Amino acid sequence: MRISSRLQQVYYEAKGNKWFHYFAVFCRITLAIGFIIAGIVKIRGERFASGLPVNNPMGHYLEALHQTEYYYTFIGLAQLVIALLLLFPRTALIGALMYFPIILNICILAYAVRFEGTRVTTFMVLANLYLLCWDFDRIKYILPFKQKKEEDYPARKKPLSNKFPFWFFGGVAAILVTIVYLNIILYDIRPGNSAEECTNGCPGNKDTQACLEFCDCIYTQGKTLDACLTEYNKALGH
Repeated sequence: MRISSRLQQVYYEAKGNKWFHYFAVFCRITLAIGFIIAGIVKIRGERFASGLPVNNPMGHYLEALHQTEYYYTFIGLAQLVIALLLLFPRTALIGALMYFPIILNICILAYAVRFEGTRVTTFMVLANLYLLCWDFDRIKYILPFKQKKEEDYPARKKPLSNKFPFWFFGGVAAILVTIVYLNIILYDIRPGNSAEECTNGCPGNKDTQACLEFCDCIYTQGKTLDACLTEYNKALGH
């Protein structure tokens, strides 16, 4: 059996299991809640993550975005519409397709500025990818691949299986743990979400004084993340 045929068989077997259905619903609801909260904040004209200092790298971005007036409101409305699309089965695929480029952009931004929310945004990207994979049977028609006839996959016609897929959810748990771990070791220094949080992490840093100077560079001097990282690396002799 070709790999593609085997993958499609596995896919349709998963579509015939109620636990995968439950997980898709869970992903849809949690992703929708995330955008509903963010969208309402923007529609109300409030700055998202208002407790984040302006001198924080992510704070710089959010403050600038907040100052864009009706563009900021437009983003909030778009997030709210996408969230609502996700909540209804008939429009969930459209919502997932619209959600993905936005959450991917947010995730890359979080990593670029070493934001503490990298783990959450990564989880959201993966949840979104699951939803896109879940609707592969609808998306595949726009992909440049040879399609097999629907009757070639009789598993779709069977009643939903109650068998709990331990291998799948065990893999999900392992992926989440791996992401948390990799985010811990990914950067040797982060600005944190406040000056206090930044300095509190310095005692465990390889060079406490260089770390304190980095925090001062970010939150007191108000320099860019790149400039402060350059000074930090110089202090370490890199």
